[in-house]
Amino acid sequence: MDVEPNDLLLFARIVESGSFTRAAERVHLPKSTVSRRLALLETTLGERLLQRTTRKLVVTEFGASLYEHARRLADEADAASALAQHRQGEPSGKLRISAPGDFANSGLNEVIARFLERYPAVRLEMDLTPRRVDLVAENFDIAIRMGDLPNDATLSARPITLEQPGLYAAPSYLARRGIPEHPDDLDAHDVLCILSRTGGAVPWVLMRGKLKWERALNARLTANSPDLLARIASRGAGIALSSTLFAQPYMQTGELVRVLPEWDMPTASGWAVFPSRKLMPAKTRAFLEMIESACTEKGHSPHAAVAAFKARAALEDVKT
Repeated sequence: MDVEPNDLLLFARIVESGSFTRAAERVHLPKSTVSRRLALLETTLGERLLQRTTRKLVVTEFGASLYEHARRLADEADAASALAQHRQGEPSGKLRISAPGDFANSGLNEVIARFLERYPAVRLEMDLTPRRVDLVAENFDIAIRMGDLPNDATLSARPITLEQPGLYAAPSYLARRGIPEHPDDLDAHDVLCILSRTGGAVPWVLMRGKLKWERALNARLTANSPDLLARIASRGAGIALSSTLFAQPYMQTGELVRVLPEWDMPTASGWAVFPSRKLMPAKTRAFLEMIESACTEKGHSPHAAVAAFKARAALEDVKT
């Protein structure tokens, strides 16, 4: 029995992508061709590799075993492609990046413009979404993520920034509702909170020395956009949790002021996440280096992000 290596590679791409449609887009073939070649591979092997349902593809037991071999073939193909790009030196091709819209608009716009000017052979495709995309299945090169790192051995990450959250309100709101003197006073205020990935407001955590205050508040507004929260707060709608990146412009104009400034909030680390590979494509490396350099120039030290992440991890170890 002769198994065509290209069909094994195609099988790996189908499993990685999670659908015939995305796999067809990735390998630049018609969907009908992808489906037909998989059927021929199943006929050659005499085994069903995938169970097709109306909602998703399910890998069979034999298919899972075969995928381990096909995946190694795919890894070598990716490494060969990366090697070719690396030897060419000049970054080229399409670079797909997923990033939260807020961070892209405020923290990445200069990087994007500079990157496009410096590397004319690269075409950028930006997907601005707060959701955590599946980099491999959706064929992304880089994803910008805030907060904790994903627990995924197929991914690597580089720290790029360190954001300092805080509480902010408009002077007009505080004149109308009063200035909180202790976190307990927040219960009597309209609060604007970050929307968690599972729904509901992210609890607020404030620290002063050895004191720690944590509470899930009854939010008037929840949104997965700290930029929007800062904007709404500047209009006098309440006390918002946002970061310096988004609040600073309004503080400079006097539209926002810090609330409970003597209380700190845990820092939020930003990461550039990308598929683990033996060799990184030149286009990916160039973008990572540029965003790291830009964040360092603005004082958002990647090294500080690593230190903060390790400190939080050590604290959790002590707690457990």
